[in-house]
Amino acid sequence: MSLFKKASSLAPRLLKASSGSRSGVTVQQARNLNLLEYQAKGLLQEYGVTVQKFKVATNTNEADAIAKDFPCEEYVIKAQVLAGGRGKGHFDNGFKGGVHLTKDPSQVSSLCTSMIGNKLITKQTPPEGIPVSKVMVAEAIDITRETYFCILMDREHNGPVIVASPDGGVDIEEVAEKTPDRILKLPVDIHSGVTDEMATKVAEFLGFQGSLVAQCAEQIKNLYQAFLEVDCVQLEVNPLAETPQGKVYTADAKLGFDDNASFRQQPIFDMEDTTESDPREVEAGKYNLNYVQMDGNIGCLVNGAGLAMATMDIIQLYGGQPANFLDVGGNVKEDQVKEAFRIITEDDKVKAILVNVFGGIVNCATIANGIVNACKSIDLKVPLVVRLEGTNVDNAKKIVADSGLKIHSAEDLDDAARKAVSMLN
Repeated sequence: MSLFKKASSLAPRLLKASSGSRSGVTVQQARNLNLLEYQAKGLLQEYGVTVQKFKVATNTNEADAIAKDFPCEEYVIKAQVLAGGRGKGHFDNGFKGGVHLTKDPSQVSSLCTSMIGNKLITKQTPPEGIPVSKVMVAEAIDITRETYFCILMDREHNGPVIVASPDGGVDIEEVAEKTPDRILKLPVDIHSGVTDEMATKVAEFLGFQGSLVAQCAEQIKNLYQAFLEVDCVQLEVNPLAETPQGKVYTADAKLGFDDNASFRQQPIFDMEDTTESDPREVEAGKYNLNYVQMDGNIGCLVNGAGLAMATMDIIQLYGGQPANFLDVGGNVKEDQVKEAFRIITEDDKVKAILVNVFGGIVNCATIANGIVNACKSIDLKVPLVVRLEGTNVDNAKKIVADSGLKIHSAEDLDDAARKAVSMLN
């Protein structure tokens, strides 16, 4: 997935804010795989983490069944979307709020069906909102105290680091900036893991007392086990809550996963919800292409993230605007180049395409054949500028020249950017 995917959690910024020096924790990567709340809770539940009991409804019949078969003193009904601000949001059908509480079982079904199939609009969604296809109906819990707990992989310590604060459920970044003594950062030895002593230390720092210390310590060890076994790069619980009944709950959790482990965590990666993703980004992912939609009019096909960003910068320098970030990677095949062109040209705003390839690992002839085949198969209508350099470049340039297609060659990136921008007029 792309470098441009934004992390939805606060932990990376929290670590920077609380580090206080250049020797502070540095974050390795942003969250890539997105799980809905009910998916994250279901996954943690498998590792003995205490979460609220819940059911999920996708239609009226399922919502009706939940009200009959899932008795609770009080229900919390939540629209399942990745965007924040659900409680203060509204739906395109006029229904207010993506989070509701009720003690009346007869209201559960109507609350669910008011959300399912409609678009929820919050401060974090596009103006038109995002469709809600699932609603989580959970047992509402009373919370007497909220704490913050997170585990994340950190380059500085070459392994996991626990970040904890007794001040959960609030702006944790503000806590880190104003009261850094309220933040605990604890590196974990990847070989020994979270020991009983370490878990107890964290539980006491979080302010748990009496029998709750041991209970919290057990939850911390279970959370770490989940973090390790499912290849998380980040597991953030906010809040890790204490109830009047003397229980410790993971009331809300965000999980981030290592993309490089997708081959051994396929069931988890298959759970990804792409409702809020750009369809072209989702399609590109199927072909192992790193694609991010942008607002410009010059489509870009480049190998290597650094070269891709440099290409976008130079396009802007000469007065153009990139329509996308697209990195085909180092092991690209001809069919991937063809799919890349198809995805780029599906954007109606694209008025020219710039291909910039420096062949180190990549064979320029592979790119050239892919370009020629793509142009012929999709009947390319917009101007195409190609700059190739590196491995097998002479053969690649011959393939382009002999194709008979109207492809504009460039000597270097400067020349390519100038030509691409000039073809917009």
